[in-house]
Amino acid sequence: MKTYFFKRIIQLMVVMFAASFFTFAMTYMAPGDPAEMLLKAHDTIPTEEALEAMRADMGLNQPFLVQYGNWLKGVLKGDLGESYSTGEPVFEKAIPRLGMTVKLAVVAFALLVVVSFIFGLLSAVHKGKIADYLIRFLSFGAISIPSFWLGLILIYVFVVRLQWFRITEQDTLKSVILPALTLSIPLMGRYIRIIRTAVLDEYSKDYVAGERARGAGEMSILIRNVLPNSVLSILTLLGLSAALLLGGTVIVENIFSWQGLGAMALQAITYRDYPVLQAYVLFMSVIYVGVNFLVDIVSQLLDPRLREEI
Repeated sequence: MKTYFFKRIIQLMVVMFAASFFTFAMTYMAPGDPAEMLLKAHDTIPTEEALEAMRADMGLNQPFLVQYGNWLKGVLKGDLGESYSTGEPVFEKAIPRLGMTVKLAVVAFALLVVVSFIFGLLSAVHKGKIADYLIRFLSFGAISIPSFWLGLILIYVFVVRLQWFRITEQDTLKSVILPALTLSIPLMGRYIRIIRTAVLDEYSKDYVAGERARGAGEMSILIRNVLPNSVLSILTLLGLSAALLLGGTVIVENIFSWQGLGAMALQAITYRDYPVLQAYVLFMSVIYVGVNFLVDIVSQLLDPRLREEI
């Protein structure tokens, strides 16, 4: 068990190293002169002498591998460089944005889990009935809705027409509801169907028939047997969705003017702010790797069969 987790940690470190290397390489090959961008950000005329001095100061005259090594050393010390567009430290700029993205993703994930399990279980328990057909129809519609279109519709209905929300107020829990729904509704449709299938699969197994033969009630069978066994098969997908919610907020954050990492990354692309873009990819890599590792650990702890296979 310990050997397995040690190997997994090594693999995840390799993945993060590879992601950081290729991100740095892509920004290195991207068009534009970082020295010129930084000078303009500080309201300095980019003369040839000033550009040469700035390139030397930033280490841009050094070979690629040396530049990457210096950047990686800075990252390990918590120094992500300076923003080309504003001149402020990237770490100080990104941390508040990370908090906003995490807040949005946590609320969206909570809505996803609660709503998907409620309607997925209802659809499975009432298989072949009107409730089942209605839930499956609605879930299919949710899957088909593009998030950008859904976000605009929610803004029009609840912000413009009903005036229940204000997208300019982002310091309250109420402000996160609409963007969280925009993120979670398309995923809800998928998970309702997945949970329905997993529950029905458990109901078809012999142990359920045995429980019924012993006189166990349907609610007892569902809560004590079917639901726990169904969760194990869905846990990995939920972990991936948690990482997706954290990393896939770019469009939603821009629609709702949500000041998170996604909006920061889009601004960095617009202004060719490569240190900020590198930081965004680095944060997303850590999130994906970390969430997958945690899901791995939880799966091993909850399912003895997986521990026996190691």
